Amino acid sequence: MRLGVYFGSFNPVHRGHMQIVYRLLAENLVDKVIVVATMEYWGKQDLLPLEKRLAMLKLYANENIIIDEVHNHTEKTYQLFRQLHQDYPEDELYFVIGADSLIRFDQWVNYEELLGYPFIVVERNNVDIEAAMKKLHKQNYLIMRKVKDVSSTYIREHLNENLEGMIDQGVLEIMLKKFIV
Repeated sequence: MRLGVYFGSFNPVHRGHMQIVYRLLAENLVDKVIVVATMEYWGKQDLLPLEKRLAMLKLYANENIIIDEVHNHTEKTYQLFRQLHQDYPEDELYFVIGADSLIRFDQWVNYEELLGYPFIVVERNNVDIEAAMKKLHKQNYLIMRKVKDVSSTYIREHLNENLEGMIDQGVLEIMLKKFIV
């Protein structure tokens, strides 16, 4: 089985994130998607509590969208893939990555190990994906183009405004709910 591994802060999860997940499945790029909300993600500040982000993601869970609640504390991406490879030894893992992350990918810890996985690169910020992949000497990749670009930062900063089209009502309700952590 082909498993797409899609990780990030999801702070909050929005329709842009979910469009990626739905397209991975609808375009038959993978059979299932494992979504992993990370505890700390590249030094991002002011993350919503993990429990809140997981609750938002669970709104979208189904037999093909797996919300991972086990590997959220994994510090490095290569460690996450090692663990998932052990958990799903018979399956092929696909690394779902935004094109904007490719710019400094060669600075990631053990990035060479990650290059062994097939990539599905999501077009973002007008990054020249082909040039970035050539620089990494990576040939095994697919490109997902024309993805709705929504900003989690914008959503957090404009909660009192009309966010129609960017965020689902259930996610907004969870964001505004008080969680005991």
